[in-house]
Amino acid sequence: MPRIGRLVMPEYPHHIVQRGHDRNEVFVEAADYRYYLDTLKEFKEVFGVRLYAYCLMTNHVHLLLAPSDHSGIGQLMKRLAGRQTRYRNKLEKRCGTLWDGRYKSSLVDVDNYLMACVRYIELNPVRARMVDEPGKFQWSSYRERIGKTSVRLLDELPVEKGVNHGAFVEGAIPDGEWELIRKAVKSNHITGSEKFCERIEIALGRRLRQRTPGRPRETEVLYGK
Repeated sequence: MPRIGRLVMPEYPHHIVQRGHDRNEVFVEAADYRYYLDTLKEFKEVFGVRLYAYCLMTNHVHLLLAPSDHSGIGQLMKRLAGRQTRYRNKLEKRCGTLWDGRYKSSLVDVDNYLMACVRYIELNPVRARMVDEPGKFQWSSYRERIGKTSVRLLDELPVEKGVNHGAFVEGAIPDGEWELIRKAVKSNHITGSEKFCERIEIALGRRLRQRTPGRPRETEVLYGK
């Protein structure tokens, strides 16, 4: 299959996943996580990128980013990957890559899927059975959102006003939500509704959806090349 290009839209959130080379560990000790987050805080300001959620697993990262222009995410991810690689190589007295090629990216429908993506990201450690509740994991945005840490990295979510964040993340999850989000970001596809995809197609002047038999459902992932 041909490589699917990333779709980047300024001011829209994008779910980003980047994995360690050959799925090896990227973060070994607490200092590694802190170094990455310090770099993220620095460069999100430099490149005008808003951060809505994050989770740093041992061998991969999830970020939910909204750039102010077309180049912001690419520049941010390049600097993040490069600086973390140099940091680890210096510590371990080695050379070579730390990351597994290109990061994955999915444009996210704010009205229908933004909060679902936040929940997906912040529940990663629970799904991996590293902890039994998201508040016990130190390296995600969950603890900042519920006011349980002094760390200040996040920007205000555009759709969460009046929502109890903890209750939402730890509440009932609609059937198929995790798989829908996972497939979208794995394939660099859109996470969004039919109406959202139509709006993006009009804005770009080209078709993004793959044609499939029958009428698409409102809740399905709509693919973008």
